[in-house]
Amino acid sequence: MVLRHHNESSTLHGVIRGVRATDNGGCDTPEGYRNKPRRRGVALSDAIYQATLDELTAVGYAELTMDRVATRAKASKGSLYRRWPSRAELVVDAIRHAMPKFGEPSDTGALRTDLLAVMRLIADSLCGPSGEAGRGLIAEFVRNRELSQVVRTHLIDPVEPPMFEVLRRALLRGEVRPAALTHRIATVGPELLRQHFLIRGGPIGDDVLAEIVDEVVIPLVRPQPGQV
Repeated sequence: MVLRHHNESSTLHGVIRGVRATDNGGCDTPEGYRNKPRRRGVALSDAIYQATLDELTAVGYAELTMDRVATRAKASKGSLYRRWPSRAELVVDAIRHAMPKFGEPSDTGALRTDLLAVMRLIADSLCGPSGEAGRGLIAEFVRNRELSQVVRTHLIDPVEPPMFEVLRRALLRGEVRPAALTHRIATVGPELLRQHFLIRGGPIGDDVLAEIVDEVVIPLVRPQPGQV
């Protein structure tokens, strides 16, 4: 009877050890990811960026922590802090990494079609991973001046040059009045589009772009009768 009890106890302990060894696939704990091949360079950065975007979408900026990002990315906190001293810098880099790059705007020879092309690029970026994650930052803009400035510098301001270039070309063709070639006016369309996305979400249809361009931007910039 004693021998049988000893064998059963040994078997039970073996099962428990097996469950502990295989629980969560050996991945969701610090020991799990340390036993996997170490990621470096681009692979590690991509995993951290994706984890950051996922956290922003899930809990917003207020609840996002380096610990949560590290856990989701299955990386060490040290690997985060070596690259990004603050979570604001990490968040901005992650969103910027996911954003499409705005190159030279198309030149079709017509103001309306050029405006619609740039606005479509902006709309697609808003509806992508970076835009959805960015919605999680909005509540923090008023309270966190540092975050607001960083986000504006790296994520909002880059859409201005393509719009400004479209207006500059149209000015040379006589489609835009000279006084309309300002940075403030160049941001009117993108700002309205961003506001639409923040309130209503995506996808953003072509009809929305056409309304902003036809009802706001073009009437704002076109020459008045008698102007050259």
